[in-house]
Amino acid sequence: MLELVIFTGLPGSGKSTYYREHYEATHVHVSKDLMARSRDDVQQRQIETALAAGRSVVVDNTNPSRETRAPLIAFGRRFGAKIIGIFFDVDARVCIMRNRGREGRARVPEVAIFTTRKKLQPPALDEGFDELHVITA
Repeated sequence: MLELVIFTGLPGSGKSTYYREHYEATHVHVSKDLMARSRDDVQQRQIETALAAGRSVVVDNTNPSRETRAPLIAFGRRFGAKIIGIFFDVDARVCIMRNRGREGRARVPEVAIFTTRKKLQPPALDEGFDELHVITA
């Protein structure tokens, strides 16, 4: 079955590592971190191209609020995909320590972690997810 997996979590919470360990062989990886510039239209085209080709997708971004997740969920529904949410419930201090071990573009300013934490709304089934999982670390 076609799947759209939407990650939610702070920078440094382990989202990309989880993708590599659990989805890399089966799902297309869509991440604004891999784009030259973080743009929703580019992300949408990548998701659309994959789903239209019958390929499942993981959206590996912070997706901190219901408002940022809603268009993704609606988009997945248009393609008849099963919508799976994965929430990375990781303390900001852990994320900061992991982030300090990163290099280059992978390392984000610490303020980005705190800014995202302020916006972070854990996903809920009533948003339209078919499944919802919580990862703690």
